Amino acid sequence: MNMITFQPGHIVPAGNMYFIYGDGGTGKTSLSKLFNGRKVLFSFDGSYNALVDTDDTFVFAFDHSDAPNLQGNVWQLISQAAMSDKFDTIILDNVTALQNWVLENIDGASKDGRQNYQKLQVWFRDLGMLLRSSKKTVLATAHQIDNGSNGLDGKGRFEADMNAKTFNAFTAPFDVVGRIYKEQSKRYIDLDSEQGNHAKNRLDERTLIGANELLQPQQEVKLEEKTA
Repeated sequence: MNMITFQPGHIVPAGNMYFIYGDGGTGKTSLSKLFNGRKVLFSFDGSYNALVDTDDTFVFAFDHSDAPNLQGNVWQLISQAAMSDKFDTIILDNVTALQNWVLENIDGASKDGRQNYQKLQVWFRDLGMLLRSSKKTVLATAHQIDNGSNGLDGKGRFEADMNAKTFNAFTAPFDVVGRIYKEQSKRYIDLDSEQGNHAKNRLDERTLIGANELLQPQQEVKLEEKTA
């Protein structure tokens, strides 16, 4: 049995897990630079140019030639990274692209298309739990869907570009889910679930932050507000 147990008063925290989605060009990949320590990044869409000036990130960049064996290779490499002392942070860059590749493989191997999305959901659920069990800090990114104006207040307009049940299965163990966007040349992350978009923040009370403040503790924010 691999279940973890903690005695009362002796709960050891795991690394925080962040899931950030948004349009292309909003700086999702660049968020990896905020994390300290040794990092391993799995790129599923080839957008690793933002990391050329870094020296603390090991990159696995997948392309179409890797697609036929993607699930097995990704699972093996992430499992190795999860158990390794070489990395402090695991980064999955563009889970949307990963999902599309996995679904294509499932479709190609399946005789019953009705079960394909269920298989997709199970695979991503297990991947999310594997990342959580690593106890490392995790960052995952995805593209967004803009559903347009929804009602009079526009709430619920944005969501991650993933199958809804797959998104829920994968992000269940994540501490933070937020949407990154640009406004007047500044980057923000919306963490407010009351806006109706995909969002949550289990770590503190912040609902809207500057992108570079993703890892900033809540107490520091409050201190800055008091001294302003």
